[in-house]
Amino acid sequence: MTDSHAAPAAVPVDPHVGAATGGKVAMWLFIAQDGMSFGGLLLAYGILRVTAGDWPVPEALLGINLTAIATFILICSSVSMVFAVDAAKNRDQGGLVKWLMWTIVGGISFLGIQYYEYSHLHDIGITLTSTVHEGVVQNPLFGATFYAVTGFHGLHVLSGVIYLICILKKATTGAYTAGGISHSPVELVGLFWHFVDLVWILVFTFIYLL
Repeated sequence: MTDSHAAPAAVPVDPHVGAATGGKVAMWLFIAQDGMSFGGLLLAYGILRVTAGDWPVPEALLGINLTAIATFILICSSVSMVFAVDAAKNRDQGGLVKWLMWTIVGGISFLGIQYYEYSHLHDIGITLTSTVHEGVVQNPLFGATFYAVTGFHGLHVLSGVIYLICILKKATTGAYTAGGISHSPVELVGLFWHFVDLVWILVFTFIYLL
């Protein structure tokens, strides 16, 4: 005896949440919780600085001019990331590859400057456990908090560069310029990269300028 009722058709899973893809929502959630991590670090830095009576003047210890150049490079890399996303949406594979490469170059340049700065600061006596300037011992928490905040951000830049390299590798095959929502992975790495750039502006302001 045959069943007179046909089996119900499988309901397709909608990959979107409203107008956003599931991947974009997940990235926003990750950025939100990661932003709280940076917020906690900056808050701790601020409290320690305000309550310490012997906190050194950052301008006297840090290479603000060099770091300003690094900041400018990182901002430029954020602009090139915008062009990369736009190229992916317009199915421009050559443009996508070019702008991704420039973004990667910007990230690597930033990391190179940060490595140089760390080496210089270590040589003059600013380490994770001590802060010495021109032979004068100062509050050691300055070095500890400086490396904690900037190092945490540096790890994000490094992760972003690796992420971008992975995207670039697939971009050369045309994976993200096939139309539809194929450009979505480029948008996701773009969101992460813009977040990293925005956070650095806050870090640069709080640690170097104030």
